[in-house]
Amino acid sequence: MNTAGGAWNPYVVGALIGVLSMATFYFSSKPLGVSTAFARMAGLLGYLVAREHTDSLAFYQDKTPKIEWEVMLAFGIVVGAFFAALSGGEFHASVIPPLWEAHFGDSVPLRLSVAFVGGVIMAFGARLAGGCTSGHGISGALQLSVGSWIALACFFAGGSLVAQVMYG
Repeated sequence: MNTAGGAWNPYVVGALIGVLSMATFYFSSKPLGVSTAFARMAGLLGYLVAREHTDSLAFYQDKTPKIEWEVMLAFGIVVGAFFAALSGGEFHASVIPPLWEAHFGDSVPLRLSVAFVGGVIMAFGARLAGGCTSGHGISGALQLSVGSWIALACFFAGGSLVAQVMYG
């Protein structure tokens, strides 16, 4: 599974993601994606602080806040990424990545604030686009969904633009 540099072979990983996507459709009749998982987790938090309000939101009328396979997939992605980095010899724990420090300094509050704001913008975009990068880029693209291909192109364009603005 490893290449000479330690990283996992992207062709093998891509094939495994394809198999996972097919298995997901077969066993759950749902596409592979995680944005719904984050929405469900937000709903679970909403239940802790304001159950009546959470129940009144239109989104939760057909997507009950509960732990389902999508939530477990989100946790599995984090755990799997940790083990992949560890087994590939690429695990480096740092709050401030070297590229960030070279461009923006070593301020931990700035780094965490920008990461949080970026996460909020990504979550909003995923809801606006009707799915996340994995939902559109993997499941939607495999189904030859025109909307998913457009969303995928926009993800790459937006990511390239932001990278140029931040690091160019």
